[in-house]
Order: sequence, then C-alpha cells, then structure tokens
Amino acid sequence: MPRQARLDSLGTLHHVMLRGIEGRLIVEGKYDRSDFVRRMGDLAQETSTKIFAWVLMDNHAHILLKSGPDGLSTYMRRFLTGYAISYNIRHRRRGHLFQNRYKSIVCDEDTYFTELVRYIHLNPIRAGIVKNMSGLDRYSWSGHRIVMGKRKLEWQDCKYVRSYFGSTIKEAQKNYRAYVAKGIADGKREDLIGGGLVRTLGGWSQVLSARKRGEDVLTDQRILGSNGFVERVIDESEKLYKHQVSIKNEKIEAEKYIKSECENEEISLAALKGGSRRGIIPELRARMVGILINRYGLSLAETGRQLGVTTSAISKIISRQKGLV
Repeated sequence: MPRQARLDSLGTLHHVMLRGIEGRLIVEGKYDRSDFVRRMGDLAQETSTKIFAWVLMDNHAHILLKSGPDGLSTYMRRFLTGYAISYNIRHRRRGHLFQNRYKSIVCDEDTYFTELVRYIHLNPIRAGIVKNMSGLDRYSWSGHRIVMGKRKLEWQDCKYVRSYFGSTIKEAQKNYRAYVAKGIADGKREDLIGGGLVRTLGGWSQVLSARKRGEDVLTDQRILGSNGFVERVIDESEKLYKHQVSIKNEKIEAEKYIKSECENEEISLAALKGGSRRGIIPELRARMVGILINRYGLSLAETGRQLGVTTSAISKIISRQKGLV
C-alpha cells in the first residue's frame, strides 16, 4: 500500500513519533542524548517550530509541536538527517538510524492538547525507567522537567502548556503535575495515536459498529480528532494538494511551450537559459514573457529562471510591452 501524504500547514499541531531501525538504539549515552535534544531545540528556534512536549527514550522519541513556515517535513528532515550523520560518525557505523520515515499525526488541539502532553511526558513511567512522579520530576530527557521549572530550555513553550492549568506559574505547575499523575493509571493509550474518531467513539469496535448501523463515520490514521475536525483537515489538505498539482502541471506545460518555441526558431534551450542575447533570442524572450505569466501562471521569478534572465529583466520587458519605459 502506498504511503499517505503528510498533512501539514503553518501552525498545525502534530504528534511526532520516531523509532530506531529494527527497534535499535537511537542514543547510547549522555552525549548522544544531549546532541539529540540540542539539535531538536536549535532547529525549532531557527524554523519557528513550537515544541510543547517531548520525550527521548533509548530507541524512540515523541514530540508534540506546531509546524513553522517551512513545514514539518523540512524541520524533521534537517533534524533527523543532521543527528543521524553525527551519530553514525561518532559510533563508526553506516546506514539508516531511524525506522522508515517518522510517524506524524495531526491533532485537534481543543480536544487533545493536554492529553497528548501528559501521554508523552508519562513515557518514562510506562517504560519503568522511573518509578513515580518524583522520579519523573528528575528525569532529564523529557519536557516534563522543564514545564515544572526544574530546568530551563528557551525553545520549549512551557508558558503555553501552563496556560491550560492556571493563571500563575505556581498554580499551573501544581495543577499540571496533578493532572499528569492522574494519567498514570491509564497505561498505554492506543486511542492517542491516530484514527480520527477512535477515542470519541470508544475504540475501533465502536467505529465498526457505527458503520454497520449506517452511520457516516470518517476516520484517518493521520488525524486525531472529531469527525468534523477530520473532515476539515482532509478538505484543506485536498485543496492544498490540488493547488500544488495545478502549479506543477502548469510549469510542465510552460516548459513544453518554451521548448517548442525554441525548436521553431532553431535555437537551443541551453542558449536561451544561458542568458544569451545573440540574434533573435532577446526578441523570443520578450514574446514568451506574457504567455508564460498570463497563460501558464508562472511568477516573474520563475519566468526569469525559465528564460535565463533575472526577475528585474522580466519586469522591464513587461513594462516596455505596456509602454511604460
């Protein structure tokens, strides 16, 4: 089955999960852990990615974040590639470090934000690495300690997390800690790793029962939220995809048009795109500018790239054609 596309746009809340290939370690000591966390934070600041919760285990990690202007894929690619290269050099190994591509789930913030923060930060207790909340308060490799004020990381948005639990830092930390402790008894929450209405309906058995009753239930493993939220995210994603496909198709058609015009005038594409001003080439460029922009929807910059001149040169051609210069 082909893998599904990422769902993403500026400010989308994601629960990101990544694992070592074949369940192997992704960290082997304090230096690896520090390097992983440093890269995660430095790049978050550089790309305006907001991180609310995270935990680093021996062979996997969880991150709750909102993507920045460059998107989730750019952030994760740079983060994981940089860390993997550093890790491989340090441990004299080759090949992939992480299992396939990371898993990311778009989450309905209104419904799931605090539950996801709790679920992620409780990982060390569920795994038996620490025994209780006191141990979790001291655990260095999760965002819980930062929310509790035991350590400071400029890139983790603790203020936003605490805003859900109280109006003052002290009150919020007290309520947050009590909320996290209450979740220990819940154990592993399969309902928090995607599937649309799974949590709302009480599990996949309830989803299937609803479908048998003829009820319209929309689920998607890439999304965690209500039926309306799932539907809205998919709709927005499809609109974005159609827009991107449209732009790509128009660019392909534009390139065919340029090639055809060059062949008609017996001019090589290399000469055109190389910036040549010999013979009929300047006239040919001027003739194609309006068509590339108006018929194929290319931007001035892309038109310039296709014709081998600068954006400024394209602007001047347009101005001359309009009789402005």
